[in-house]
Amino acid sequence: MPEVKKLRIAFLLSGRGTTLANLLAKVDSGEVPAEVVRVISSRSEAGGLKIAAKAHIPSKVIRTKDFADCEAFSAAVTREMDDAGTDYAIFGGYLCYYIVPKAYRNRIINVHPALLPAFGGQGMWGEHVHTAVLESGVKVTGCTIHFVDDTYDHGPIILQKVVRVFPGDDVAKLAARVQRVERRALPEVLTWIAEERVRVQGRIVTVEPRMPKGIR
Repeated sequence: MPEVKKLRIAFLLSGRGTTLANLLAKVDSGEVPAEVVRVISSRSEAGGLKIAAKAHIPSKVIRTKDFADCEAFSAAVTREMDDAGTDYAIFGGYLCYYIVPKAYRNRIINVHPALLPAFGGQGMWGEHVHTAVLESGVKVTGCTIHFVDDTYDHGPIILQKVVRVFPGDDVAKLAARVQRVERRALPEVLTWIAEERVRVQGRIVTVEPRMPKGIR
């Protein structure tokens, strides 16, 4: 495989930071050609900040309530990503609405714990998603990795992985299985992006085949 440039990643979160921890492990192992250069949290008490501190990653708390409106909040987030020299940003359990500027179109990736467009939208995160899945009676769910646009859980879909829903499942059992596939899906997508194999046309995302080593 041709040598690829490491992606400079800004990671945005609101909670425990389990997705961040998994990504850092994949980066440390050499599986993902990336470096997390900034962690941005919407909550000062988010557990993900401790993960960032342990990994010596600069972090910043940017709270919606500290700004007059969504435009001012989004601009502050954008400045922080710019200051970090961000190539791509990841929303991993990030619960804030963010207005995506033109410079970051198709450069922000969200991890959603269901098969969009089902079980998405405002308020559909974490256990709320899995509860809705179980109550609906569907037989499969999964995870979606997609680019972020200005509508909740709406941007172009990059990758989806399917998880079966079994009789007797509860939220904890289902969430654990979905999280296992999320931990595979996000590193896979970031590797594709680092290899410059991802193409976006409108809402359609395609991934070009990997070229044999030595061929460009």
